[in-house]
Amino acid sequence: MKQILPLAAASGMLAVVLGAFGAHVLKGMIAPDMLEVYKTGVQYHFYHTFALLVVGILMHFNSSKELEWSARLFVTGIVLFSGSLYALSISGIKILGVITPFGGVIWIIAWILLAVHCSRITKNKA
Repeated sequence: MKQILPLAAASGMLAVVLGAFGAHVLKGMIAPDMLEVYKTGVQYHFYHTFALLVVGILMHFNSSKELEWSARLFVTGIVLFSGSLYALSISGIKILGVITPFGGVIWIIAWILLAVHCSRITKNKA
């Protein structure tokens, strides 16, 4: 899982590109409510890119299976949650919104695994 930090950097770059695309290209092309959906995808993409970055840094110092799975799930959540919102807002295909909650649930699991790892390392240092 040595590729987590470069992956987090690439995800951050992609979030900036997609945010700029939404602000400068999509703004006049899609309905305002769909632009808000798109912006939500970008916003959560950024949040979870930062989470992925933290996981990558933690893995550098004290790796664990929980962190490895947390990283995988943060990436999967970005693809499912934000990706489905990007696709929904651009295509207008409403059924794509069914995918979004799965990404959210995956993120919840990723955060739980991160919490488990952090509680173990703080418990071991006490």
